[in-house]
Amino acid sequence: MMIISYDIADDKLRNRFAKMLTKNGAVRLQFSVYEVNNTSRVIDNIIVKIEDVFSKHFSGADSVVIFDIGNVKVKKYGNAVHRDQDIVFL
Repeated sequence: MMIISYDIADDKLRNRFAKMLTKNGAVRLQFSVYEVNNTSRVIDNIIVKIEDVFSKHFSGADSVVIFDIGNVKVKKYGNAVHRDQDIVFL
């Protein structure tokens, strides 16, 4: 199982993202939180679509967080990537 949470500012991109999740078997838990409880092939296809199609359109304010419940992994895209990185100011 996988939980996908997103915060995407652009309405058109956000709607396309939500439709892609729904078409791939994701179930909406909240406005921007989906559960994917499907085969590993379907889950891998969703991740590939996020990485290859959507991530290049994300702005600095957008974020997508994927919680892989089965393997206890978290994948982050957009703004969410920077939250775990140290920032050094010189």
